[in-house]
Amino acid sequence: MPGMNTLPPLPACCSPLDEHWLLSETLPGTVLLSTRFDPLLLASDDFHTSAIEPPASIQRSVAKRQAEFLAGRICARAALQRLDGWASVPTIGEDRAPVWPAHVSGSITHGTGRAAAIVARKQHWQGLGMDVETLLAPERAERLASEILTPPELLRMATTAPDDRALLVTLTFSVKESLFKALYPIVGQRFYFEHAEVLEWSHGGDVRLRLLTDLSAEWCHGRELEAQFGVKDGQLLSLVGIKTCPDASASSS
Repeated sequence: MPGMNTLPPLPACCSPLDEHWLLSETLPGTVLLSTRFDPLLLASDDFHTSAIEPPASIQRSVAKRQAEFLAGRICARAALQRLDGWASVPTIGEDRAPVWPAHVSGSITHGTGRAAAIVARKQHWQGLGMDVETLLAPERAERLASEILTPPELLRMATTAPDDRALLVTLTFSVKESLFKALYPIVGQRFYFEHAEVLEWSHGGDVRLRLLTDLSAEWCHGRELEAQFGVKDGQLLSLVGIKTCPDASASSS
């Protein structure tokens, strides 16, 4: 409902919305909200009392999927209201991505027990992509590395301290997911893990990425972008933000 001053009460399965920025840098002009959710506390009428209409695919799914969808949409609606007073709930598009108001860019993510949403006006940020992942166990990270990392990334991983390798694999997976979410609405083309690489990262949360494919005249092979990440409670949250510039020639996180 547009212009709602008060939102429906939160369901018992969701914790109070948290506006604490989990990342190293707050992006100006954005609103980020997160919540913890517990599928075991999901009640049969939570969608109704939250004034959120679940799509048919969600109605048919298990409690975990229902709870994460509900939590993500609750975050998104509250973030939109804080942004400009328009408390709408993003629907699901044909490509399964959230459908935002025309003047808004945004991203929703959910992992084990945590959901978050970030929104901004397109006049400031043309693309936003956010992803949360549970930190991989070292053994699993080693097994998955060759599926997620490019050959140059694998070479760099070999020189990474053993204690940091699982973090690096998790980070690479997550930040490439965030990159896809940020760029796909702009270029309208799908791309995959092998089409980007992590050039540099720091424990402070900074990441530099490079595209390895041509997605458009502007977003072409060799284009570099900044990203950021944060780790809390065994989960990693990454974010790619693409600024809107008058000459469309700059990007940033």
